[in-house]
Amino acid sequence: MTTDKDLSLDGQSATVMFAVRGVDITPNKDQGLIKVVKRQGVDGDRPMIGDKVTVHYTGKLLHGKKFDSSRDRKEPFSFNLGKGQVIKAWDISVLSMQRGEVCMLLCKPEYAYGSVGSPAKIPPNSSLLFEMELVSFEGEVLTDDGGITRRIKVKGDGYTNPNDGARVDVHLEGSCGGRLFDSRDVRFTVGEAEDKGVPLGVDRAMEKMQRGECCILYLKPKYGFGREGKPEYKIGPNKDIVYEVTLKDFQKAKESWEMDLNEKLDLAGGVKHKGNQYFKAGRLHQAVIQYQRIISWLEMECGAGMEQQKKIQDFLLTSQNNLALCFLRLKEYSHVVENCNKVIELDGRNEKALYRRGEARLLRNEFSLAMGDFQHVLQINNSNRAARAQISICQRKIREHHEQDKRIYANMFQKFAEHDAKVGKMKRRRDDGVKSDENSGVGIKRRRRSQDCA
Repeated sequence: MTTDKDLSLDGQSATVMFAVRGVDITPNKDQGLIKVVKRQGVDGDRPMIGDKVTVHYTGKLLHGKKFDSSRDRKEPFSFNLGKGQVIKAWDISVLSMQRGEVCMLLCKPEYAYGSVGSPAKIPPNSSLLFEMELVSFEGEVLTDDGGITRRIKVKGDGYTNPNDGARVDVHLEGSCGGRLFDSRDVRFTVGEAEDKGVPLGVDRAMEKMQRGECCILYLKPKYGFGREGKPEYKIGPNKDIVYEVTLKDFQKAKESWEMDLNEKLDLAGGVKHKGNQYFKAGRLHQAVIQYQRIISWLEMECGAGMEQQKKIQDFLLTSQNNLALCFLRLKEYSHVVENCNKVIELDGRNEKALYRRGEARLLRNEFSLAMGDFQHVLQINNSNRAARAQISICQRKIREHHEQDKRIYANMFQKFAEHDAKVGKMKRRRDDGVKSDENSGVGIKRRRRSQDCA
């Protein structure tokens, strides 16, 4: 593939070439963006809005001057499609391409850099030529652990999204291994989708969606039906699933800043109860959502009097302690320590927080810190047998760790000693060899002298 062959056309020739071979790919068919395919791509999916796409490109002015090229830098360029991160022409054109496709683009100013241009490179009101190759594309990852990937089929309207507590109306189509197992309209409260048999991943994706959006969600087991599977849908344990979700409408819940303190305290009791129900049912991720809502409402609040302040503190202590327990079960030990620390800041003698922080530290092999926490527990409640047992475990772990260190260092020092002995032996051999050579030389000289005397 040669990059400059078609781009070397002058403005008039380029216009003619695009007029003969080009296709108008603008939504309004206003001739603002014309495309000519140079090399067909691989049959299959095309990119969707929100996808991370990787391209190679070369851009020139109509008179032939090159102003930018990823090929010159020998490094492709990546961006999220349809998010306004690049010029309008790119967002539109890449949506029409297949993986491996190479095309030529003729862009009018309103689809490029407009009346402003790009100082020092592109004059105002410039039409531009691009050669573009779509190298690869992948869905938008919505979670840090890669458990939810979204691909947007139809972009939604507006700039608002559902929040935790919002009421949403959606249409769902769930599939596993290409088999459709769920197709329905459903209304649920964000954060409580589990009550309607809707997977956690669909619930968590709501806060990224807009009204009218239709997207495909690829869910790992953690965000699908987990280790239990879903027998009524004939889905086994630890299966990846796919949901096509259309957000038909939603009504946002009040944000924290829209509520007064009394309203927050009234709601906190119900949310806490909901979190406890999820915890007892083993729905730990859903429980975490509820407890975090309470904390987000109250952590910056100050009560008008002692009674109100005590209510705030009680809710915070309970929610953060419960969060620590959830994260302990989820094996997310850094979050356990973080939430326990917040409890201990409010109440330095909180037995549960100290014990749970000790458990997390023990599981992180921080034996001395863990033992300190369990000893603190005993200072508060000397009859806590569990803490006493944990101290014994910490002491045993510390001894084992010290013994392991001794073995490691003993082996290390043994190897050093063996190495030194080997080096010393080699040095002595070299020294003996030198002395032998010197003695041989003296003997030869003596024989020569005796021969001379004779």
